[in-house]
Amino acid sequence: MKLPATELKSAAWLVGLIGLLYYLPIGTPRFDGAVREALELAKWYAREHVILCLLPAFFIAGAIGAFISQNSVTRYLGGKSKPLVAYSVASISGAILAVCSCTVLPLFAGIYRLGAGLGPASAFLYSGPAINALAIILTARVLGWEIGLARALCAIAFSIVIGVAMAWLFRKEEGARQSAVMQLPVDEPARPLWQTASFIASLVGILIFANWGGGGDSGFFGVVHSVKWPITAAFALMLGFMLWRWHGRPAWQVLLTVIASGAAAWGFGKPEAAFLTAAAGLAWMTAGKDGEAGEWFDQTWSYAKQIIPLLVGGVLVAGLLLGRPGHEGLIPSEWIDSLLGGNSLAANAFASVAGAFMYFATLTEIPVVQGLLGSGMGKGPALALLLAGPALSLPSMLVIRSILGTRKTLAFILLTITLATLCGWLFGNFT
Repeated sequence: MKLPATELKSAAWLVGLIGLLYYLPIGTPRFDGAVREALELAKWYAREHVILCLLPAFFIAGAIGAFISQNSVTRYLGGKSKPLVAYSVASISGAILAVCSCTVLPLFAGIYRLGAGLGPASAFLYSGPAINALAIILTARVLGWEIGLARALCAIAFSIVIGVAMAWLFRKEEGARQSAVMQLPVDEPARPLWQTASFIASLVGILIFANWGGGGDSGFFGVVHSVKWPITAAFALMLGFMLWRWHGRPAWQVLLTVIASGAAAWGFGKPEAAFLTAAAGLAWMTAGKDGEAGEWFDQTWSYAKQIIPLLVGGVLVAGLLLGRPGHEGLIPSEWIDSLLGGNSLAANAFASVAGAFMYFATLTEIPVVQGLLGSGMGKGPALALLLAGPALSLPSMLVIRSILGTRKTLAFILLTITLATLCGWLFGNFT
C-alpha cells in the first residue's frame, strides 16, 4: 500500500524535528550565546518597538480599514488611478511616516486590502523605512556626504522602480484583482473626508513624534526631539476630543482614559506606561461596540493577531542567526566582515543579502555600518546595506508573505536586493 504524499510529508517533518532536537548543540558556547542573543533581541524589540511603534501602527491600520472608504483608496492608489498621482502619494506617504520595516507592515496591509494597486502599495512599503529624512541626514554627517546623498537619491528612485516593476511583473493577476475591486459597491463615507483625515492625522502624529530621533542634535531634529512628548500629548488630546465629538464615545470614558494615561506616565516615569494605558482605554471604549468604533477595534485586532506572531518569530530567528549589532549569533561576525571588503559585485551582493535579513531599528544601521567601514568594508557595500537593510528584515519578509503570497514577496525581496547591489557597486567603483 502506497502512503499518500501528505503522510510522507508529515513523517519527514516529524523525523526532521526529532533529529534536530537529538543533535541540538546545547552547552556549546556558540549555540548558547546565539540563543541568548535571540532572546535579548526579542526582549529589546518588545521594549523598544511594540509599544511605541506597533501599537499606534495597528490603530492607524485599523482606522484606515474602518473609516476610509474603498473608493477613496482606489481613487488615489488603485490600478485605475494616474500613475504619477498613485506613486507620488504612496512614496510621500511612506516617507512622512519614516518608520522601520516592521512598523510599516500594518499600514501596508491596510491600504492593500482596501484596493491599493500592487505597484503603489509596494512603493509605500519600501519608502516608509527607506526614505527617512533624519536617517539620511545622520548618514551624511557620520559616514560622509557622498554616501548620504547617494542613499537619498537611490532610496527615492528605488521606491518608484520597485513599485513599477511589481505592477508589471504581476500585471495579469493585478488586473484581475483591480477588476474585482471595481465591481464592489461604492461605499458612501459616514462622515466628511476632513474629519476622517484629521482623525488619522492625529494617530500618525502620535506615531511620528513618539518615535522622533535626534537627541543630542543641536539642529532642527534636536529641537523637535526636546519637545516631542508635549507634541505627542497634544495629538493624543486631539484624538480624545474627536472620539468624543465625532465618534460618540462618552466624555467620562475619554476623560478617564486621559487621566489614567497621564497618571501612568507620571507614576512610572516612562512613556510606554502611558501608551499601554491609552491602548487599554481605547480597547475599553471600542471593543464590542456597534458602528464605526467597534469596526475600528475589530480591524486593529485583526492586524495584530496576524502580524505580531510572525514578527516575534522572525525576530527570534534573526537574533539566533545574526545576533544583535555588536553581538554574534550562530554566524560568526568575522565571516561577514571578510566578505564585505572592497567594492566587488560579490561584496555588494553579500551586503545587500545580509542587510535584507538582519533587523535594523530606525537609525541603528548607521553605527553598524560605521563599525564595518572601520573594519575594512568598502563604500559600495556600505551603501548597499543602507539601501536594503532598513527596508527589509526576516520578520518583515514573513509578514509580507502572509499578505502578498510567496511569489510576490520573493519578487519584492529580489528587486530590493538587486537594485541595492547594483547601486552599491556603481557607487563604489565611481567614487
